[in-house]
Amino acid sequence: MLTGCKSKESAYRQAYEKAKAQEVTQENNNTEVVPVEEQAPVVVTPVTPPSRPTTPVEDHSDVRTIAGGVTVVSGNALKAYSVVVGSFLTQANAEGLKATLQSNSYDARVVKTNETINGHTGWYRVIASSYDDKASAAASRDQLKATYSGAWLLYNK
Repeated sequence: MLTGCKSKESAYRQAYEKAKAQEVTQENNNTEVVPVEEQAPVVVTPVTPPSRPTTPVEDHSDVRTIAGGVTVVSGNALKAYSVVVGSFLTQANAEGLKATLQSNSYDARVVKTNETINGHTGWYRVIASSYDDKASAAASRDQLKATYSGAWLLYNK
């Protein structure tokens, strides 16, 4: 009996292998060979945006003027734009800050004003640097703000 099963099993295996062979043959016959077309090389042209006219960046920083003007008490004469880093009622305190600034290589000076603030007249302003143009003064002010957060620009008419 066992021999009968083996013959059925081998017949089944032969039929299976024959079917597989036909399947592979059909796949090979159905495979279509598509010729590869050659394409022209792609040329990339860089795109440059249209150039915009360059205009100088204007500094719109607040610039103050002092009514009645200022008088230089010590140091060099003022230029058009100055960076103020301190205001004092006593000249000695102003001179102390000026000395500190000069020890840090600033061309500091002290000026006296006739303005009245909080009921006090005659303030001593400490100028850390003075420039002919606003942009340079603004750059100096921005650098000084790291140490003197209240630094501001004074326009000397």
